[in-house]
Amino acid sequence: MKMDIRKAVLLAAMAMGPVAAIAQQPGELWGQQGDAGKSEKTKWFTEAKFGMFLHWGPYAHFGGEIRGKRYYGITEWIMHRDKTPADEYARLSQGFNPSAFNAEEWVNIAKASGIKYIVITSKHHDGFAMFDSKVSDFDIVDATPFKRDPLKELAAACKKAGIKLGFYYSQFQDWHEPNGGGNGWDFNKDKKDYSSYYRNKSLPQITELLSNYGDLGIIWFDTPGNMSKEESAEFMAKVHRLQPGCLVSSRVGNGLGDFKDFGDGEVPTGVVKGAWEAIFTHNDSWGYSSFDQNFKSPKEIIRLLAEVASKGGNLMMNIGPDGMGRIPGPSEQYFRETGRWLQKNEEAIYGTGYSPIAPQPWGVMTAKPGKLYLHVFTRPHNGRLLLPAFTGKATKARLLDGGAPLKLQQSGTDVWVTLPATLPDARNTVIALDYSGTLEERHDIPFVAGTQYESLALPSERARAYGATDVKRMTHSYYFGDWKHATCATNMREPGDSISYRLRFTEPGDYKITLQYAADTSHKKREGILEMKPQGGAQQDFRFQVLLTGKYDSHKPLLFIDQTIAVVSVKAPGEWALRIRPDAAGKELFRLRQVMVEPLQ
Repeated sequence: MKMDIRKAVLLAAMAMGPVAAIAQQPGELWGQQGDAGKSEKTKWFTEAKFGMFLHWGPYAHFGGEIRGKRYYGITEWIMHRDKTPADEYARLSQGFNPSAFNAEEWVNIAKASGIKYIVITSKHHDGFAMFDSKVSDFDIVDATPFKRDPLKELAAACKKAGIKLGFYYSQFQDWHEPNGGGNGWDFNKDKKDYSSYYRNKSLPQITELLSNYGDLGIIWFDTPGNMSKEESAEFMAKVHRLQPGCLVSSRVGNGLGDFKDFGDGEVPTGVVKGAWEAIFTHNDSWGYSSFDQNFKSPKEIIRLLAEVASKGGNLMMNIGPDGMGRIPGPSEQYFRETGRWLQKNEEAIYGTGYSPIAPQPWGVMTAKPGKLYLHVFTRPHNGRLLLPAFTGKATKARLLDGGAPLKLQQSGTDVWVTLPATLPDARNTVIALDYSGTLEERHDIPFVAGTQYESLALPSERARAYGATDVKRMTHSYYFGDWKHATCATNMREPGDSISYRLRFTEPGDYKITLQYAADTSHKKREGILEMKPQGGAQQDFRFQVLLTGKYDSHKPLLFIDQTIAVVSVKAPGEWALRIRPDAAGKELFRLRQVMVEPLQ
């Protein structure tokens, strides 16, 4: 971040659990820059693919309610949102007594879920240490009736189970301390001595964590604020000196870190090479909320895991244990179900690399040398799955679960796989495809459209942008801190500012073209043109007027409308160009999220 911490923490980051990170551009390396040994150091991490995040602290005891007030959204920020005085929060935290906590039970759930590493909050922004710290008495042993060190117990259970353990640590924000970042309601921000806080609490507590809990896989820093590069580097040096094999997250700040963490609930728009991680929470809050039941289903987790792996990264999914130390029932149930899927399909996730071929209407791909794994989310109506832009020689296809062989045909760079009449797993059926030769990277290829799918989505991040068009990520939230991300094509003001897609229609037919976009009053009465042109044929122009959805506010839901623009008749299979632009110069046209192509029955 470039802005001062007084704005960065209190304005931009105030509604976050782990603060949102700036996205890298697709294809950029992370964890390999200028250090030949770093890729070997991160090898275990890049092969792990699936991690468990645990947000746990006194905020779990409150469960979203404090001092008679209920707070929706992320609960680990409840002290900040309520502006609870530090002394009162400490007093109320004395009720935190997680007597049902059982480290081995937690780790058994993680093991059954296919989890390879766990990261738990050792100290969140409220300043409360979830371990026996000698640096501060504001910890679970000294400040609560629990009197045990749960991190010590979790470390022993993880070691026994062969799961890597990491500690989250909020290195700058600390609402309990006069010199810590973030608390401006108790302490005069102009009198804070941040360097004193670093020296007297942050660095010593990091030393405790690195010294007293055995071998660690990760120190997961968060919200670096306006720390200098030297201060971030000192944290890294401390970690690497005391535990040379321990990795440091990119949220240590200032472009440093052994691996990249994207923003909360964010998946990069394309392939990112190197070591990186997408972080999601299982419901809408990171800490436990007694009234948040919006848990992601096993299908959602399984598909998200495959999508993230197909782009080369790890998925770390968060759970918020409750104030008694129990994993919420839906989290245990849905994670275990994900683990059952992984037991049958682990070959297609663990140790895989990103897909060399762009996603298809049926799903995504992961890869290993000589193998491509097709994660089929949607079965084509005719049961014939098309894999285009395949430059190797396909030799064998089989269902990964059970090994049943599948009929395979290849014509040039088109590979066709005949699927069973019913997919064995409607959430994600994996096909293992063996090949010889070289499989070239083909990310910029035409979208395959046809009558075999209900619809095809053309996301803006995969469009070609022209003129001043800016394809950017727009962050918004439903509840406080519940961050969502929508990538949109913006800043289309002149006819030369446009986006385009290449489409490959595999069957003739009539296709409905619908635009999904957001628009506020600044876009009122703006007109646009949808251009459709078959290769070697005449262009057709379809005009439309923009409809309004509401003003953009990053702390409110971003609303989109689906507007059908045209029905296009495709007379024969072939390639088409689709382009969208303003009709005339003026204000911004709209914020286009995606184009949908739907065959008409």
